[in-house]
Amino acid sequence: MGVRVLDVSLAGLALYLVVRLVCRSASLPPGPPGLPLIGNLRIIRAEAPHKTLGAMTSKYGKYHSSRSLGTHYVFLNSTKAAKDICEQRSAITSNRPHLVLSHELIGWGSATPFLPYGDMHRKHRKLFVRYLLANSNLVTFYPSEEAEARRFIFSVLMNPDDLVAHCYRSTEAFILKISHGYSVKDGNDPLVEMSKRAIRNISETMAPGRFLVDFSRFVLRYLPEWFPGGSLHEDVKRGQKLISEAVNGPYEFVLKNLAKGDAAPSLISQLLREGVIGEDKEILKWVSFGMYLAHQLQTPSMLSAFFLAMTMYPEVFKKAQAEVDTVVGNERLPTMEDRDGLPYVNAICTELLRWNVGIPLPAHVSTEDMIYEGYLIPKGSWLMPNVWYILSNPETYPFPETFDPERFLGENQQPDPQEVCFGLGRRRCLGARLAESMIFIYIAMSLATLDVSRYAEDGVEWVPRYDIDEGMLRRVKPFKCKIAPRSSKVEDLRTRFDST
Repeated sequence: MGVRVLDVSLAGLALYLVVRLVCRSASLPPGPPGLPLIGNLRIIRAEAPHKTLGAMTSKYGKYHSSRSLGTHYVFLNSTKAAKDICEQRSAITSNRPHLVLSHELIGWGSATPFLPYGDMHRKHRKLFVRYLLANSNLVTFYPSEEAEARRFIFSVLMNPDDLVAHCYRSTEAFILKISHGYSVKDGNDPLVEMSKRAIRNISETMAPGRFLVDFSRFVLRYLPEWFPGGSLHEDVKRGQKLISEAVNGPYEFVLKNLAKGDAAPSLISQLLREGVIGEDKEILKWVSFGMYLAHQLQTPSMLSAFFLAMTMYPEVFKKAQAEVDTVVGNERLPTMEDRDGLPYVNAICTELLRWNVGIPLPAHVSTEDMIYEGYLIPKGSWLMPNVWYILSNPETYPFPETFDPERFLGENQQPDPQEVCFGLGRRRCLGARLAESMIFIYIAMSLATLDVSRYAEDGVEWVPRYDIDEGMLRRVKPFKCKIAPRSSKVEDLRTRFDST
């Protein structure tokens, strides 16, 4: 028996040594040469690094590496490389970067999307899945989505010039309703404004390579406030105040209403009533905020991009309207039950996910050394699927800059962007189907009730471009279009809205 144990131990040691030897002898993936000290910092901090990195594919291949200030980056510019590494090896590639300013000093690292992979992350996801399963796999949310979509159309008709603001406000109203049971107020709602500031702070403090404290934590984080560079302390205080307002505040709102006995149905109220206790209460607070955060980082921009695409491609808009009119008719508004009968509208939703990538370079981190196709990817490497390039690669999607729903219809359909756009492996967004259903019903109701056309001034038609604010988050820039009601459908909408 002792000999067998010894044999197994020696075999295990031998295997470990072989793996270490292979790792040490393997080279890193190819990549551009860097400058002394800062390495490839200029590429990583570029306004649109996903475009620069995508252009390097022809020279360095479908995945390549860079190094900057002690951090190793591996950029994955193909679906195969992204899925091989982030899904097939998800046990060691599902961690998140640890950013000293945003995650540690301010505290955003407690939000579900940014948690390191491990027991706490699994607890967060388990609570969220429990909520979804209790609500009949999203079907329970359909009436709320439809009601909010009607309010959205009504708001756009009342003030079409504020289209983009309506996209953000309406999606916020829906997600705050199901996460916290909160009804957004008219005008400048305080909770909406706080949440916007929180998202802006997260976006600013998480930008890769922007803050030296993320690379020199043992020096900069302990500087006194009066010392040059000590303004970091003010950044931390502002961020911590936002956590108190945008994370703790809404949670306390639910607790107060529960105590009074009039809490509206929501993720928090439902799970607290079911007996969430102890540490899980703190987790629930962050899960509910994470639900809001993940939703607002992409869904409003998708709706804005829909109206831009319909303005740029009026033939797509007319074809989609014809399908809605044929299937739904003129006596009612579309519902989620119509979805299976509207293939062209569904194709528009899918093309939006490809055409308007909101988070171009999500980041995973490896927790062990690994070998991929003969190359070493060291422990602690940032693994960054270039989602924008993958979904804009002309080899996969011919004429990628063109908005073309036909890509996803017929016999020779192009790859579904959902393979990568909602995340990969154990970091895939659990709320993807919720976001997808919301995009569909907003688009279907818009097609049924609105006419969208190009803005004209002094007889000159203004043809918009697909213009984007680039960065860690991509947003459609403001654009002009003309929005008008479609006959009797609008009166039906007004009646339905007034009765809710």
